[in-house]
Amino acid sequence: MEWVSRARVNTQAVLRRAQQIQSTKLPRGQWQAAWLLKSLSCIDLTTLSGDDTSSNVHRLCLKSLQPLRADLLQELHMEHTAVCVYPSRVCDAVKTLRAANSDLPVASATGFPAGQTPLSTRLEEVRAAVADGASEIDIVINRTLALNGDWELFQEVLQFRQACGDAHMKSILAVGELGNFTTVYRASLVCMMALQVGFKPAGGIRTAQEALVWLVLVKEELGCDWLNPELFRIGASSLLADIERQIYHHVTGQYAAFYELPLA
Repeated sequence: MEWVSRARVNTQAVLRRAQQIQSTKLPRGQWQAAWLLKSLSCIDLTTLSGDDTSSNVHRLCLKSLQPLRADLLQELHMEHTAVCVYPSRVCDAVKTLRAANSDLPVASATGFPAGQTPLSTRLEEVRAAVADGASEIDIVINRTLALNGDWELFQEVLQFRQACGDAHMKSILAVGELGNFTTVYRASLVCMMALQVGFKPAGGIRTAQEALVWLVLVKEELGCDWLNPELFRIGASSLLADIERQIYHHVTGQYAAFYELPLA
């Protein structure tokens, strides 16, 4: 792990590159609609609230099965989105989707949001979620280990990978709490050493334009092969509403009032 501890990030170079990506001219017209459809196929519709119930998980699953209004779906070819819920709500999501004869993946976030519960508890959450039908697991890394430069974090991630079995695993880094780019980079390296690597930005992505910027970043930095749900996801709950408004405008030539579109 010494090479991880020696890793450094050129902060100014990263900021310059980020500004370049943000200033990239975004696609318009039919090309914008195509990119927005691609972003929809990469969204994990998420509900991770303290007041989650079986009813709002049910509604989330129905929305994932029909992410756009029926008349818009008739105009455009659309792939389904995925759903992400707490481990205790996996059964509700799986029940709804099976009733609809859907094989849509159900993801579960364990240890969310702080990752401060004991490792044994988080591992049990993973096993329980998988047993209840979750095909994807979003783990939350122990930020204390990353902040202290304790790269035994690798062993934690490895145990999570083993507990997931055949389920797809994603690591939540919570980069806003890691202090600086170097710590983010080191924590990323440790997680990449423990599993095959994709990328999922989440938190604060609310508009179609922001989604397009993320797609451009992935295309420019990693290539077109990463622009698929196997390697790239967007974790969001409110993003879908704005994307639907933009696609409605593409199809009809006018923007819909918010009451004309179903709740995201």
